Amino acid sequence: MAQRQTATDLVMLGRSGVKVTRLAFGTGSFSGQVQRDLGQDRFTQLVRYAYDRGIRFFETAESYGEMHKMLGIALQGIPRETYQLMSKVTTHDGANPQQKFDELRKLTNTEYFDIMLLHWQHTASWPTDTRRWQDAILEAESKKVVVSHGASVHGLPALRQVPGNKWLDLAMIRVNHKGKSMDAENYATQGLGNVPEVVEHVKEVRSEGMGVISMKLIGEGTFNHEDRREAMKFAFKNAGVDCVTVGYKNKAEIDESIENLDMALA
Repeated sequence: MAQRQTATDLVMLGRSGVKVTRLAFGTGSFSGQVQRDLGQDRFTQLVRYAYDRGIRFFETAESYGEMHKMLGIALQGIPRETYQLMSKVTTHDGANPQQKFDELRKLTNTEYFDIMLLHWQHTASWPTDTRRWQDAILEAESKKVVVSHGASVHGLPALRQVPGNKWLDLAMIRVNHKGKSMDAENYATQGLGNVPEVVEHVKEVRSEGMGVISMKLIGEGTFNHEDRREAMKFAFKNAGVDCVTVGYKNKAEIDESIENLDMALA
């Protein structure tokens, strides 16, 4: 009999070559405000609790304020090879990419990032607009400071550029069953996203060998318990994502997310 799948299994993210736990520890609830408000000590306790429960994939972004530094402190002393780190870089025109990667590494107290994403790509022209950053990430990979790469996309015009993209190892895509905080024609819409089209693209890119990480799973914290459970099931069973990230503010939310994902996989 096949072994039962769980939230804390290590899974390969498509062609990235990186294995992560199915459930990630997100640090960007309302751009990290929720996690920052915990303060360092409570945040560290939460990270350690997640690690002890088996969550070994931690993700943050340049735009999440102090979160690189807070995460670096929280993970201090834990053997680096026992967890995966993902960062997302803001693709500013003026910034020096290599300097930015080094700055983020130092803040997080790490020699390398397992995954580096181009953050918040929200236009149809992002594949050409970010060429400089794409090349810079490949250079960082040759220096072994980044292992694999991808993009987080917002809005259907940006998402439609993901299928067939040869540069991407993986994509971070907003997925839930209700369409809350999901992709529509207007990336900034307060309305509902187009769930069927998003699911279609998720299936497409996975068939091409990309890994898919799902975000906004619980509608940025607005869903009730039943919807949170449904959202987890939808992401894995209907859309077929590899991994999902959730931002937590207490241990009960970690316990619930593990339980919801285990149930979704049952």
